Amino acid sequence: MRENRIRILIAKPGLDGHDRGAKIVARALRDAGFEVIYTGLHQTPEMIVNAAIQEDVVGIGLSILSGAHNTLFSEVIKLLKMKGADGIALFGGGIIPDEDIPKLKKKGVLGIFTPGTPLDEIIAFIKDNIKPPGN
Repeated sequence: MRENRIRILIAKPGLDGHDRGAKIVARALRDAGFEVIYTGLHQTPEMIVNAAIQEDVVGIGLSILSGAHNTLFSEVIKLLKMKGADGIALFGGGIIPDEDIPKLKKKGVLGIFTPGTPLDEIIAFIKDNIKPPGN
């Protein structure tokens, strides 16, 4: 990993099989200068947290279209805390009802991006809110 470079893991938790949006976000982040690890489809929260720790990321982005966002975000947050990795920022996007967004943020999700969010907005959010190691 290059010094002062933000390293992000993009993951598709659960049974959702649609990953086009996650791949588009991953590519946009890579093109913006971030180091990006994409875990692929059908990841469990345990797999995501373990990969995040092994890859030494500073942020995890979850893409959830299945409707299981409350459960999946909560489980990732719980596992990050259990493994002493709760310093890893968690953000995400997908089909998430507006009324659930404040609840997710209260639990510790840093940001939520719904369909149609401009990629530049996601990039700016990460630059403003997730800092590379040592900063």
